[in-house]
Amino acid sequence: MYDVLIVGAGAAGMSCALVLGSAKTKSFAENKRIGLIAHQRTSHLQTALFNNVLGLAPGTLGSDILIQGKEQLDTLYPHVEQIENEKVKSISKSSEGFTVTTTKKTYHTKIAVIAVGYTNLITIEGLESYIEPHPKTVAEKERIWLKNEDHKIEDGLYVAGTLAGWRSQFAIACGSGAQVATDVLTLWNDGKHSHVHDKN
Repeated sequence: MYDVLIVGAGAAGMSCALVLGSAKTKSFAENKRIGLIAHQRTSHLQTALFNNVLGLAPGTLGSDILIQGKEQLDTLYPHVEQIENEKVKSISKSSEGFTVTTTKKTYHTKIAVIAVGYTNLITIEGLESYIEPHPKTVAEKERIWLKNEDHKIEDGLYVAGTLAGWRSQFAIACGSGAQVATDVLTLWNDGKHSHVHDKN
């Protein structure tokens, strides 16, 4: 049983995992089991080039960020389990949270965060009732979002990044993932607003 399982390891999913991982010294987060289903093949970062992102050197490739992000998570926060080479097929409610079924296994989690892209090719069964046309793209692109309020679809089920209704900008997707992480931390901290700052 995971306390939180993140589906997707692009900008939003990886940012969510990094912030959650960094909270390990907080008493309310130290024993939480965090997982990341790190399927990245369809991430828009695969073909991205960045010149306009604060803190990234001009010419940074999205494909490099995908690799470096997983390495950063593994080096700094190895307690966050990265589940490789599996694609999510379905998600359904269970008595304790959600059941997530991949091409290889079935996982159980109290909280699920969906952080995959916003194309209408999404194939995760169980999310159909939340899918609507994306509110911040042109109709011709046929983009979608999972209807939510401030990233929350329903109790225990969150969405981050472009699929949450945000525009397709790297910095926005990262911020969306970080926002979901701090919302989860706040939940774990009995509703007291929580965030994680690295300090010397």
